[in-house]
Amino acid sequence: MKPRTPALDRKTAMRLAATEYGRCAELLGSLGHDDWAAPTTCPDWDVRQLAAHMLGMVEMAASMREGGRQRRAATVNGNIDIDRMTALQVSERATWTGPAIADRFGRQAAKAVRGRRLTPGFIRRRTMIGGVINGVEEPWTLGYLIDVILTRDPWMHRLDICDALGRPPRLTADHDGVIVADVVGEWADRHGKDFSLRLTGPAGGTWRAGSGGPHLELDAAGFCRVVSKRPGPVDFADLMSTEVPY
Repeated sequence: MKPRTPALDRKTAMRLAATEYGRCAELLGSLGHDDWAAPTTCPDWDVRQLAAHMLGMVEMAASMREGGRQRRAATVNGNIDIDRMTALQVSERATWTGPAIADRFGRQAAKAVRGRRLTPGFIRRRTMIGGVINGVEEPWTLGYLIDVILTRDPWMHRLDICDALGRPPRLTADHDGVIVADVVGEWADRHGKDFSLRLTGPAGGTWRAGSGGPHLELDAAGFCRVVSKRPGPVDFADLMSTEVPY
């Protein structure tokens, strides 16, 4: 199988990264004492633990040394195990308070964008196993991880935190709409079937492939939650069962 590569150009990818880190830092900095213990839809993680994972990913991107340390600790049989990496990020910050996590995230965000932007091509071209996606152990280039996943991941977790706390997420067409469009494009590429899709809300839009497929309509954030395999009330057969990684 050919490794998956980013569809976004690097300039756009880094703009999205900077904006998303900023919005995550803003959200984490706004949380109150009781918010950190709220349960989330991520198994076994409350808001504080989810934020610890988000910080771990930022630290990984901000420093080549830290990134290498985390990757080595999470490597099994020559491949990076994402679940092992996220568990490490949470466990290493088990004693951190929520405000400490938020403060560190805010201070490291710009370094993480710079680290991602300056990652050399020979590293970006390396491959890894991104996990089992749609029943297949899928190879990714590190460029796909750096440009796409490292932004989708905090974006989805920002939605997870807002959902856990009953807050509406901050969504705009020029940022979230671009992330959603990239997800839709990858989703369409993964299933390869005809469809028409209308996503509502500030991050929404309309897409069509072919002429004989089903028509789907739902909220843009809800669509992304479904294809990320988050639990929720929306359950469309066939096309909506196609997973897109975050």
